Amino acid sequence: MIISLHACDTATDYAIYFGVKLNCDVILSVPCCQHELFKQIKNNELSSMLSYGILKERFSSLLTDNLRADALKLCGYKTNIIEFIDMEHTPKNIMIKAIKNKQFTKNIKNIEKFEKLLYNFNINPTIYKLLKNYF
Repeated sequence: MIISLHACDTATDYAIYFGVKLNCDVILSVPCCQHELFKQIKNNELSSMLSYGILKERFSSLLTDNLRADALKLCGYKTNIIEFIDMEHTPKNIMIKAIKNKQFTKNIKNIEKFEKLLYNFNINPTIYKLLKNYF
């Protein structure tokens, strides 16, 4: 098992990567600040929303955690994103929970779907760079 709590920015990606690399049965990750995609993200259809800093920041954070969860699925984990503590205590209350899927079979269409999302938002996140060889 590997646990990461409030690992800032791409430190969460490295914690997830080490969990996958070590073939951990369980990976629990509570991301903190996610800045990487904020600098990269571009999308013509969402350009209006992305022009507002606070909305771009929140969307980038949600997209980052979505990509982390999906990357774990592509690596053979049953993945869920849960709220682990009430919002009144901290706004950083998302936990990515991944449990090794013993019946996993690789699905090329899911990999293509993941990569299309990266292309559509013009992003190249660390989680992809670290885990693409495990897909």
